[in-house]
Amino acid sequence: MKRLILSACTFIMIAHIQLAFATLSSDTEKLLNWAEKTFPQFFPNPQATQNIEPWLFRYYPETGVYAGVNKSDNAVYVLGGPWGNTPAVIDTLANLITQIDSSGGNSGIAGCDTTDALSGVSYSQSGNVVTVTTNGQCVTAPDISKTNLCQVPQQTAASGVSLLGSNTVTTSSIETLAGLPITGIVVSPPVKYYTKGTYTSQTVSDCFATDATTISDAFTGEVWVKQSGSFVKIQ
Repeated sequence: MKRLILSACTFIMIAHIQLAFATLSSDTEKLLNWAEKTFPQFFPNPQATQNIEPWLFRYYPETGVYAGVNKSDNAVYVLGGPWGNTPAVIDTLANLITQIDSSGGNSGIAGCDTTDALSGVSYSQSGNVVTVTTNGQCVTAPDISKTNLCQVPQQTAASGVSLLGSNTVTTSSIETLAGLPITGIVVSPPVKYYTKGTYTSQTVSDCFATDATTISDAFTGEVWVKQSGSFVKIQ
């Protein structure tokens, strides 16, 4: 199968696929992402997590609130806003994660809209790096139009960040349910489509000055496609 390389540029956070492990960092991300979605009046607009010993924390300039975990005692603290100028202890990180998990709370990561996430796919986020993994398992995509594992949530403000992403499909195959390969003939569904590849992205100064095939603006929703060497707006 010929290697297929597609380039796309988008004004969003960096998404990077790799193995994910349950750590203090990933639990902190889970908690803070849940807090952003559950209490937007205190934690508005997704913020990057900062790591300044012994703290993993996020700062919300709109409300003047800090929220994070002290790595020395694994407790969760908040500072500013209704909590005043002294760090207030909320609970241990372990207890809060247990409560979030048992309540079915929305702990989807801030960098991706996981509303329609595929079953078997797990997410974590550290700063502006999003980790998406199936832990080595094959995951069934019931709708081929929803195979983008990191849908960008609606942005509340333009970030000013431009990213160029490249998706390299190393292997792919299409088979009928009977296991027979399709060799140029038209068949009726259902069929199985298998693909394996890598996705990388890098910060660039201007998406329109790259060799991207498509450009999307996560804030306005506008989309451009390169046609005959020029970008044409289609949405």
